[in-house]
Formats: sequence, C-alpha cells, structure tokens
Amino acid sequence: MNIPTNLKYSNDHEWLRIEGEEAYIGITDFAQHELGDIVFVDVDTEGETLDINETFGSIEAVKTVSDLMMPVSGEVIEFNAELEANAASINSDPYNEGWIVKIKMTNPSEVENLMDAAAYSAFIGL
Repeated sequence: MNIPTNLKYSNDHEWLRIEGEEAYIGITDFAQHELGDIVFVDVDTEGETLDINETFGSIEAVKTVSDLMMPVSGEVIEFNAELEANAASINSDPYNEGWIVKIKMTNPSEVENLMDAAAYSAFIGL
C-alpha cells in the first residue's frame, strides 16, 4: 500500500498535497483499492467555496458510488479534466495523475487536524 509521507490524510480517505495557499485533493491508494475499478468522477462544485467535510463530488466504481469530501475548507478552483477521459488513472496513479481537484484553502490551519502518513497507516490497520 502506497502512503506518501509528503501528504496529509483525512478519515474519509482523501489526501491533500499543499502547495502554498493551494492544495490538490485525491483519494488514497487504500480507497481506490477498496472501491475497485473507477469508471467516472463527477465534480460539479468548481468555483464554489465549501466547508470542511462538505461533499465536493462523487466517484463511481463498477459496483458502487462514493461521495468525495473536503478534507479542509476552500474554493474548488480546478477539476482534473484528464479524469473525464481516463477516470481509471485514479486506480493506477492516485497521488499524481489521479488528483481530483485543486483548491484555494480558506483556513489553512485545518491541515493540523489531518493525519500524517504514519497516523494514516495506523488508521487503515497497516
């Protein structure tokens, strides 16, 4: 199971990669493995400012649909348009090509409530 040490993790299995006041959000390797083959990602919140734990979209796998939750509050400024043609890149590369949205954080201090790689590993039982 791949759990990069440079990311932060939520209880909902989203990861956050911080770049200044902006951050990229995706789902973890654990989450994509649990969901199975991902076929579609729906994000209709681009341009909206959402609170922590609000739903910013959904992800559809062959057998299930799951909500995507904001690990921190912020404005959704970009959706990874590559996912429209290749949602399966979340399965093959969840931390790079499989990022889902880019946000402008409205309260960066919320990052302190997220888990580091070691805590997330323990959370999922590794």
